[in-house]
Amino acid sequence: MTGLDRRPAAATDATLPRGPLAGFAAGSLGMGVWVTVPGLLLLYFLTDVLAVDPWLAGIALLLPKVADVLLHPWVGHRADVEQTRRGDRRRLLLVGCALPLAFAALFAVPGGLTGAPAAAWVAVFFVVGNLLFAAYQVPYLATPADLRIGYDERTRLMAFRMVVLTLGILASGLLAPLLTGGDTATRSGYQRMGLVLAVGMLVAMFVGVAGISRLRGSAADSTPAGHGGWRALRTALRDRQFRWLVAAYLAMSTTTHLVLAGVPYYAEYELRATGLTTVLVAAFVAPALLVTPAWLMVARRVGKQRALLGAQGAFALGSLVLAVGRPAGLPVLIGAVAVLGVAFAGMQLLPFSMLPDVIRAAPATTGAGTYTGVWTATEATGAALGPYAYALCLTVGGFVASTAGESPVQPDAALAAVRYGFGLLPAVAMLAAVLLQRRYTLDATARTTS
Repeated sequence: MTGLDRRPAAATDATLPRGPLAGFAAGSLGMGVWVTVPGLLLLYFLTDVLAVDPWLAGIALLLPKVADVLLHPWVGHRADVEQTRRGDRRRLLLVGCALPLAFAALFAVPGGLTGAPAAAWVAVFFVVGNLLFAAYQVPYLATPADLRIGYDERTRLMAFRMVVLTLGILASGLLAPLLTGGDTATRSGYQRMGLVLAVGMLVAMFVGVAGISRLRGSAADSTPAGHGGWRALRTALRDRQFRWLVAAYLAMSTTTHLVLAGVPYYAEYELRATGLTTVLVAAFVAPALLVTPAWLMVARRVGKQRALLGAQGAFALGSLVLAVGRPAGLPVLIGAVAVLGVAFAGMQLLPFSMLPDVIRAAPATTGAGTYTGVWTATEATGAALGPYAYALCLTVGGFVASTAGESPVQPDAALAAVRYGFGLLPAVAMLAAVLLQRRYTLDATARTTS
């Protein structure tokens, strides 16, 4: 059985109450920390605090994500098994709540380790953290597809999530550099940051589990869940609409994580002010708090697909301005980062609300966990490819690694790599996302029949 919605049309018109919506969204506060802080600081932590060469630092961040490609679909399968056997995915969510422990350990590198041993420590706990993140994120993102809601209500649900996720990204993006010590960041500062943010993550993730239970109690679908396993995985990968959406999201995820990894370098070596890291993060993330409701209205007016293409185009244009660097002037550069932030809000809200559209249009035998497992594996891959691509830029430019407190003179080629890796490369990657996104054609049908 295929078609736009594998449940009866009458079962997709529930309106979700705000209380459970807010509880569900709270889970993204904790996930926002994991999404943001490693992407923002981990590469810099390795190269400028632990004296890891850029090429090795890039590999240390990339290899754990290779494991994710296999682990996340398996977690998706387990999520569908839990749904079939128990009627929910709560047990897997609770396992994922151990993520804050791995987050704290990630930055608690023993004092005697530098270079390759330090990179190995980070890589090991990055693997553990990514697996726990999948255990939470996969069933979390399967929730919209489990509910009796339609096209616009899915966007509303994900808008709540996006606002809270943005708060998590903004708060952690601003606090993390400050907690590490700012311009005088030290190992102990990174350890302190890891512990403080881990406590906040834990509280938010438990609230999210409770919120999911309340949502399921108010609007859970009575249709039995689809099955997981390799057959379901093959079905998902053969889904043309899903393939194009996932491919475009891989390009988007890679681009945004590349930019995030480049922020500390751009602030220190291009703008010559390490303290501007916080300003750039705020300019990138804060607009999402204001424009997410606007993206929701745009999606209702013109459809999610057209709105997403607009966001991708805006991101590419803003990136080109950043490639100009200091000659453009600091106000212009901060404005360009704000444009990226507006586009980023759309690129978070819209794909995540299109995913349940695809799941609801899929064969009834395919579980939502299978789809979200592949989706989160794609997101994890982008989170690794972005910093790795930036690390390669630094390597090609001859960037000199250092330990905390050292200030080596960087060659001109390295300074150019810092600038072009932060501006030109993201523009090219986002153009690829636009070309891939144009192949997705489900939106018009989903909008008119859901």
